[in-house]
Amino acid sequence: MPAYVIADVRITDSVAYERYKSLTPNAIAKNGGRFLSRGGQTEVLEGGWQPGRVVILEFPDYAAAKAFYDSPEYKEAREARKDAADFKMIVVDGL
Repeated sequence: MPAYVIADVRITDSVAYERYKSLTPNAIAKNGGRFLSRGGQTEVLEGGWQPGRVVILEFPDYAAAKAFYDSPEYKEAREARKDAADFKMIVVDGL
């Protein structure tokens, strides 16, 4: 079953964040993932959540999503974004 990585991002340094963005596609692809959403318009329909930039990734399964997160390629990307953004990220099983 597919799994999804969902991130809520608040960019604090747009120049440094561009480096992070350049590193992530390779890490995602190496683990069979793809972008479903990468920013764009959001609108709160219910509740008090005020998301920043929302990113949704799809992977073939939960293990692939975790492999992406733990990969050397994504560790490099995470290091690049360390002072560039405040991240909230989850992985969830799909149906």
